[in-house]
Amino acid sequence: MARFQEWSEIQAHAAQLGLQVIGVDEAGRGPLCGPVVAGAALLNQPNTIDGLACSKTLTAKKRDTLASAIHEHAKACAVAHATVEEIDRLNILQASLLAMWRAVDSVLAQTGLKPEQCLIVVDGNKLPKWPYQALAVVKGDTKIPAISAASILAKVARDEWCKTHALQYPQYELDVHMGYPTARHMALLREHGATQVHRKSFRPVREALERAQQNPSF
Repeated sequence: MARFQEWSEIQAHAAQLGLQVIGVDEAGRGPLCGPVVAGAALLNQPNTIDGLACSKTLTAKKRDTLASAIHEHAKACAVAHATVEEIDRLNILQASLLAMWRAVDSVLAQTGLKPEQCLIVVDGNKLPKWPYQALAVVKGDTKIPAISAASILAKVARDEWCKTHALQYPQYELDVHMGYPTARHMALLREHGATQVHRKSFRPVREALERAQQNPSF
């Protein structure tokens, strides 16, 4: 497949072949804990949701508002995740791609579409080994509305996970740093050690576990 990178080209290509465009993006590759989350969205054409943009450029309030609009107005949308255990077993890249696959499968299940009827557009430069016609689009979350929608869904779901688990592990302040390796999170990890929701394959977590083994009273 040609390596289209502009939305106008992708639209024209999909229209020519009669394909439905599903946008896919993920959130949570960098944090030290919790699942990696993928969003997938099939929007109406023309798009009827105003304000879609890369989730990183939006305030939390705006993301929440847009996530509600996506759920209400998209033809179909889904969020899926890969667990901490899958991240540790597969590595973070492969776990991210697995979450994307699950999100796309959910959209297809909602719509009854077959893989050959779709064009999957993924933010970034990596594609899962899946049975779909697909394009990886660098900075796609800033150019393609369906990927922007997917990025918002994934980010909102990932943040909700952090807020929920902040109640279970209040000493880690997950609702503040959202699991990312900030100076504060690193300090709390050194102070309290790692939890079962931390990614053991990530070096700061692995080092915290090693310290705990060396000092059983830790």
